[in-house]
Amino acid sequence: MPQSLLPEEIATLAARVVAENAALGRKVVLAESCTGGLVAAAITEIAGSSAVLDRGYVTYSNEAKMEMLGVSRDIIETFGAVSIACAWAMAKGALDRSRADVAVAISGVAGPGGGSPQKPVGTVVFARVVRNEVGDPEGELRFFDGGEGPGGRAEIRRQATLCALELLVP
Repeated sequence: MPQSLLPEEIATLAARVVAENAALGRKVVLAESCTGGLVAAAITEIAGSSAVLDRGYVTYSNEAKMEMLGVSRDIIETFGAVSIACAWAMAKGALDRSRADVAVAISGVAGPGGGSPQKPVGTVVFARVVRNEVGDPEGELRFFDGGEGPGGRAEIRRQATLCALELLVP
């Protein structure tokens, strides 16, 4: 029987997220689209995660992003769901609807279809919002290779999960 349902590198990073955030008394919230709850699942693989994970939102559809997180239709229509503006609005909405101290949001094109010349398969955006922090919101657009062919979708989601977990390390 495996000790974790997830790959070792994800479980190891999730353990670090839990340990370091617990040491600070910091709670996290997630707003996931293309990862479909993998980041929350990675955190909950770790004993003691209830001290850290407040909640997670899986908002795969645009409607869910708008209804559950308060992302405006204008943002989605103007910039698209795979945009830093949308990821930031997802993170802000998750933080506003939780008791967490930090929110991370993920939205992307995991493939194998659904990409465009402007946003090809492997394009993933991330945002992090920290409660009561002043300054510009943090957002990042990343491109992950390996999205074509068998296993490509899983590879994009694996890399996006790792990146989101890194954003949760204090």
